[in-house]
Amino acid sequence: MKHLVLAAACLLVPLPALATQIDLSTETCEEFLASDKTEMMLTLAWLDAYYKDVDAPPVIDTDSFVENAGKLGEYCARNPTIGLITATDKLFGE
Repeated sequence: MKHLVLAAACLLVPLPALATQIDLSTETCEEFLASDKTEMMLTLAWLDAYYKDVDAPPVIDTDSFVENAGKLGEYCARNPTIGLITATDKLFGE
């Protein structure tokens, strides 16, 4: 019951304004690194799910998530003009 109340309360908290769409196919590493924390976390969560195997269990490994976010941040800092999806394909694609 406490979890349900907490989840409902989170829905009532106003979120910072976000772009109505985040087009990852055109976003560069520089734009990703310049995005606000909320947008960056949404993008990282989406990317984490995108690069999981189809049959992978619905589990978020926070250690792996943080490690991969760090790898992406370092790569993007060194390659600001590269496309974000190009960078993630290079780092996490097969």
